[in-house]
Amino acid sequence: MSDSENQYNSPEAPVVPDKKQVVGGLTETMFTYLKEASPWLKFIGILGFIGCGLMILGSLSFVFISIAASAMLDEFAAFPIWLVTPLYFASGALLFFPSLFTYRFGEKIRKYQFSNADEDLEEAFKNNKSLWKFYGIMCIISLAATPVLLIIMAVVVVASASNFF
Repeated sequence: MSDSENQYNSPEAPVVPDKKQVVGGLTETMFTYLKEASPWLKFIGILGFIGCGLMILGSLSFVFISIAASAMLDEFAAFPIWLVTPLYFASGALLFFPSLFTYRFGEKIRKYQFSNADEDLEEAFKNNKSLWKFYGIMCIISLAATPVLLIIMAVVVVASASNFF
């Protein structure tokens, strides 16, 4: 019985086909995916900057609304708006960083398309790493803060139900 007739022989074709290298160890497919992602990354980054600006403008509008409300009503009636203002401002400021990392990632990939310099690709992936590190830290903070906030909310609800305030 020859090798070609033996059904238990390993296939002769390579398991992973040879891929054509472009530059710096990237294959054509990898390069194409990065090239196609670049405009979307820049677009999402720009939308994030716009959202950041709108949130900060919204926080400033809450200040003016609060001033107008306190002039028309008593001082305590405008108090909840003052609570929302720093939250909107902080959210807008926090939104800036992932937008910046996303935009820079897309920009460096675009630059790499024309320069083929490994430094540009490294800088792109550095921004990608920074983006996900930022999201990871924000998730850790959110997970840690959630139980504390739930306890505070429960205390406030019990205290307000018992007319403590």
